[in-house]
Amino acid sequence: MKIDKGGGDFQKIEINMTPMIDACFQLIIFFMLSLRVFSPEGDFGITMPIASTRPSDISPSSSAVVKIRLAAHPNGNLAGITMGDRKLSSFAQLHNQIREISGLDSGGPAGAGGAEVELDCDYNLKYEYVVDALNAVSGYVANDKQTIIRMIEKIRFGRPRDPPPEENQGAAQEGAKQEAAGEKN
Repeated sequence: MKIDKGGGDFQKIEINMTPMIDACFQLIIFFMLSLRVFSPEGDFGITMPIASTRPSDISPSSSAVVKIRLAAHPNGNLAGITMGDRKLSSFAQLHNQIREISGLDSGGPAGAGGAEVELDCDYNLKYEYVVDALNAVSGYVANDKQTIIRMIEKIRFGRPRDPPPEENQGAAQEGAKQEAAGEKN
């Protein structure tokens, strides 16, 4: 960089890069030392269904399977949660039921001793509800905000349900529009 002294003579100014490089290295070291390492989130085993038309192709698991059914309205919103024969009202209630099954409330070890969850979802269910169900059954972060408590590690999905027929889907959409209009009035 050159500066004009007013007489037309230019004086060259040297910029020393060493302090800037030192500051960059100090910042890198600071961020490396202050990094908290957590166990990876969402690290659970998921078994996807086999794409087959014969139901005998799926081998049943020897461990206890908890079946969770997620029903959807025609517009894709959650219509209901069923665990076995029990109807549940929220994902928090599902989480509490899974805690009981896994033995965490009784002071037992995490992991439910080989219990497995099968999620049976409607075809048009919005993905956010599937993720909420996965979060409710897989585990949670403890009060210390660092420890991940695992409840169920084996999660599988049931066979995909057939999409609703086109003629029924149009009628269902009209019914949903009429419901929405009725709620506004």
